[in-house]
Amino acid sequence: MRRAALATTGISALIIALLALKPHQLPMPAGAAPRSPTTSHTPADTSQGTSAGTGTFTGDPIDTPYGAVQVAATLTKGKITAVKVLRAPDQNGRDRQIASYALPRLTQEALGAQSAHIDAVSGASYTSQGYVQSLQSALDQAHV
Repeated sequence: MRRAALATTGISALIIALLALKPHQLPMPAGAAPRSPTTSHTPADTSQGTSAGTGTFTGDPIDTPYGAVQVAATLTKGKITAVKVLRAPDQNGRDRQIASYALPRLTQEALGAQSAHIDAVSGASYTSQGYVQSLQSALDQAHV
């Protein structure tokens, strides 16, 4: 009886500790170098001395094991107002199924966070990583 109480207490403490951890965000690879930009945008609004861009900025296509992911971010005075997915893995039904639930969630997260520092979608790790990297490259172009 005493062992059962001790084991239950230990397991409960472990579960609470795990639930208290925040999910990690996907880091940019250490050696990631910007690729040649494919951007269409309007000039940045410099009337107030800000470097924030306005326009639509196309991110780099990011290769994943299941196909390329590429997004375009629309910014207005430095604020993300829309993210459009240009390319996503779609080689088979499973790829399309993952993209159909992961990409809208990633877009919603990006609009809420106003950055590429967003959580990955469970079950779509590679797609999430490609999305984040492509979005970051688009945002980097907006702030050059």
